[in-house]
Amino acid sequence: MRNRTVRQRFTALSTAALAACLGIGLLVAPAGAAEPRPASPAAAPASTGAPEAGGPAARSAGAPVRDAGHLAADAASPADRAPLTASKDALRRDYDAPDAAEPSHPAPSMGAKARTAAKAAGIAPAAACSVADFTSRTGSALVQQIRSSTTDCVNTLFSVKGNDGYLAFRESQMVAVADAMRAGSAAYPGDSSTGMPQLVLYLRAGYYVQYYDPGTVGDYGTALRTAIQGALDAFFASSHSHDVTDANGETLSEAVVLIDSAEQNARYLYVVKRLLADYNSAYDSSWYMLNAVNSVYTVTFRGHQVPEFVSAVEADPSLLDALAGFARDHLGLLGTDRSYLTSNAGRELGRFLQEASLRPKARPLVIDLLGRTAITGPTAPLWVGLAEMTDYYDRADCAAYGTCDLAARLKSAVLPVSYTCSDSIRILAQQMSSADLTKACTSLKGQDAYFHGIARDGGPVAGDLNSTIEVIVFDSSTDYQTYAGAIYGIDTNNGGMYLEGDPSAAGNQPRFIAYEAEWTRPDFQIWNLNHEYTHYLDGRFDMAGDFEANITTPTIWWVEGFAEYVSYSYRGVTYDDAVARAAEHTYTLRTLFDTTYENADQTRVYNWGYLAVRYMLQSHRADVDTLLGRYRAGDWAGARTLLTSTIGSRYDADWNTWLTACAAGSCGESTGPDPDPSAECTASDVRELGENCARSGQRATEGNYSYLYLYVPEGTARLTVTTSGGSGDADLYYSANGWATTGSYTARATGAGTAHTLTIDRPAAGAHYISLYAVRDFADVKVATRY
Repeated sequence: MRNRTVRQRFTALSTAALAACLGIGLLVAPAGAAEPRPASPAAAPASTGAPEAGGPAARSAGAPVRDAGHLAADAASPADRAPLTASKDALRRDYDAPDAAEPSHPAPSMGAKARTAAKAAGIAPAAACSVADFTSRTGSALVQQIRSSTTDCVNTLFSVKGNDGYLAFRESQMVAVADAMRAGSAAYPGDSSTGMPQLVLYLRAGYYVQYYDPGTVGDYGTALRTAIQGALDAFFASSHSHDVTDANGETLSEAVVLIDSAEQNARYLYVVKRLLADYNSAYDSSWYMLNAVNSVYTVTFRGHQVPEFVSAVEADPSLLDALAGFARDHLGLLGTDRSYLTSNAGRELGRFLQEASLRPKARPLVIDLLGRTAITGPTAPLWVGLAEMTDYYDRADCAAYGTCDLAARLKSAVLPVSYTCSDSIRILAQQMSSADLTKACTSLKGQDAYFHGIARDGGPVAGDLNSTIEVIVFDSSTDYQTYAGAIYGIDTNNGGMYLEGDPSAAGNQPRFIAYEAEWTRPDFQIWNLNHEYTHYLDGRFDMAGDFEANITTPTIWWVEGFAEYVSYSYRGVTYDDAVARAAEHTYTLRTLFDTTYENADQTRVYNWGYLAVRYMLQSHRADVDTLLGRYRAGDWAGARTLLTSTIGSRYDADWNTWLTACAAGSCGESTGPDPDPSAECTASDVRELGENCARSGQRATEGNYSYLYLYVPEGTARLTVTTSGGSGDADLYYSANGWATTGSYTARATGAGTAHTLTIDRPAAGAHYISLYAVRDFADVKVATRY
């Protein structure tokens, strides 16, 4: 993913919808995220990067970067990271379409008993879902419509805009629904049979829509505040709101989030403390109940932005004891799939260090928990979460906590493996075997020539100095979440992140932060490795300036689609998800040219981006060459005109025909490097290479060389030399002025194995010299040239 900035603060999903989205890999805010509120400068650190508590599509962060997972933003402090979601599978998938398939997490659904109860109560789900069903009704008619609708239907109302927002969610409408929630709570049966989850979700949607468009929806005042307090008071007083069941959890988890949506954080501190105190192993069988407990951290996370909340905790600081006690009493959850409950409790406790009046209370509790945990091992998520809070909010007293020089200390403890793949690629890893390092390096180095063959670039764009890449590999998604934010200042609600920095700044170090996909073991795979490496190459050779410049106009269809295309075609993997989408004909090609991170979901960004790029490369290569010429020159306006006016809708009919064929299994041949230098060179001197050809069978004993040469014609824009295959360890050397050796060369590509690539821009006409130096004996190595 490449970086972007996402500032929304809400989630537009119910818990059930969230679970479904997490299953397919959509990056969303955690179920139960809060409605938006202006953030303070130090809003709050939370767990290292799960989907954020708030935002139609959660935020991720990093310095201006081209992501490595494909979603990034401005550098984020831990104060910007919200509590981890309760989903067990939320962290397996990036917002990007991943490099390989993985198991999905099905959405919870209404059980048979609940459906039977709903039918008996005369609340059959509506057959269809239309905004007009809600905007055309008021009072009791509106309430009945909400109750008779599914939660999936009500969930769509988060996207309502304009006058529909006013008609659905003006204050009188919200008061009517809140009053219905209050009235219904007295006889709340502990399930969805009376439509309670739909009423709560409707109120959440109203706060969401009104926040983003108050000028149209209108202000919310005392009438709604009184009504919502009455509704929440009644619900939490209901005996069945204490039931530890999936049926109750569906409503309870939404109601806890509604506390924050309505900015009632101070009034319901007793609910927060009650859920923390009541949690036990019985909750573990219900995802909804786990999420209800986890949602209390949203109330505390956002509470720091509500003055009444801080005042309430100052008056009764027992909330801090409750958070500390939960973390202390549930250390056993660390290292399990419920680890987030304990680590979030610690982070939310540590967040109170920002309040000077509460720091004397919070500090000893934080120190105690740090003493019970360790920087590595199963308790690390809690230790790191606490340490981040101390580092951000109370750094002057770091010695008291034992958290001084936190980032450097973590990096030293957690990333001990340092491995040089080549002059341009270095890996820092938590744990990788020699075989794993060689496999990753071979894949990266081999991708260089493949990329250049497709991109047909003429070298780095003007002013791009990013000549090296640092690849950071954590041992698992859990380790990535635990450590990457604290070390590199990023959010980790993604499958990795490429931090580009300023490519024109001397000494800038771009890096790709990733993790091993532990669910593919025993096979070793770095998640999104080739997708993210494409971002680095694309940013360096195709896109002028930094990422902020690159998205001056809508370029995401190319940025993400091309990364997907290269990743899948280079690895020879069929992109089944994208091919399946082709049958749906959802978007015209012209519409896809308008894709941004803000107006698109995962499917449009990655699946449809891939399809659009593949179609254009295969069917309209000349247009792609023209487009890339403008991207490389930083002519964003010219590129936009090409896409929207020159091309426009011209290819839409042919695009539809191609989609139909692709869905049927005939997408055409992927456009690989052109031309393919697989043919053996034919010159009589076996040392002589030629244009777009190869010499196989190269060999030498340790300390010796295999020498080759070639003649380059006048006007050559780029010469690419690649080595691959065989056995042993050979480094590649090049010279424009005589035989290349380790002591006399113009350029080199070194590192373990035999896979190396060198690119020489604008080589002079005449003889050029290539040597393979035997670090260890090598044999059967292939040397290929392309120009």
